[in-house]
Amino acid sequence: MIDSKYLTILREVHRQNSVTAAAEKLNVSQSALSHMVRKFEERHNIKVWIKKGRGLQFTHSGRFLLEMAERVLPQLEYAETVLSEHSRGSVGELRVGMECHPCQQWLMQVAAPFLSQWPDVSFEVRTAFSFDGVKALQDFEIDMLVTPDPVNVEDLRFEPVFDYELVLVVSDHHPLSNQSTVTPQDLINQDLITIPVDTDRLDVFTRFLIPNDCRPKRHITVETVGLILQFVAANRGITVLPDWLVSLEGATLPIKTLKLGDQGLFKSIHLGVRQGDEAISYVSGFIDLARETYT
Repeated sequence: MIDSKYLTILREVHRQNSVTAAAEKLNVSQSALSHMVRKFEERHNIKVWIKKGRGLQFTHSGRFLLEMAERVLPQLEYAETVLSEHSRGSVGELRVGMECHPCQQWLMQVAAPFLSQWPDVSFEVRTAFSFDGVKALQDFEIDMLVTPDPVNVEDLRFEPVFDYELVLVVSDHHPLSNQSTVTPQDLINQDLITIPVDTDRLDVFTRFLIPNDCRPKRHITVETVGLILQFVAANRGITVLPDWLVSLEGATLPIKTLKLGDQGLFKSIHLGVRQGDEAISYVSGFIDLARETYT
């Protein structure tokens, strides 16, 4: 394996046309540089240059190595620059996985300033909501996980960035609209509309209905939040959504939000990263932006 330092020496000697000048440029003594070249020649049983008058003439082997130096060294120098930028967190890749269907709208508000502040960082969002986000993070398939349900895993770190309340959304004309809060029993005879996610991943079921041995009359799934709110506004059912999302997408609709139980149902959006990655500048920058972004 040829050490790049020998290629650097040959390139500098060629540029300076002088061993003495090259040694000065490389901050080594002339004798040290000559010794390194001599050891290299002995190892490969070649000569890289011969003296010709006051100058030097590169041999066939020397010209071959010089051409290689001109090709390889710029690439190695570029690699050093990129790795240095990576270490500072100014260049890199951030692949964000989503386990929170309604969080897409929130994430887009974070993404806009992030893309502006970190133009050299590749940014990708994966919205496969059925995937195992924790495993994807551990397996380096993604670099960050957006989730309302953090887990205690040794090699991962979850940062809370945004608190919100889950609220019941009903039409202004719905019988429940006269109430400020609802009980699980109030939903027994209702058509509950949600996004197409298993009930074991829906807090209205796992934290509100099922613990109280209650079920809605019907559970209807609709693909988008906007369409869900249109159904609710038309009094075709009720839904449970984050309060910020209702404010964002339902501000002009004839709907009302109600508290789930006397204490309400509160959640936090968390950003999960691999332990240590939070020190990367663009990762910590994204987390900071997420904490500053409110809908």
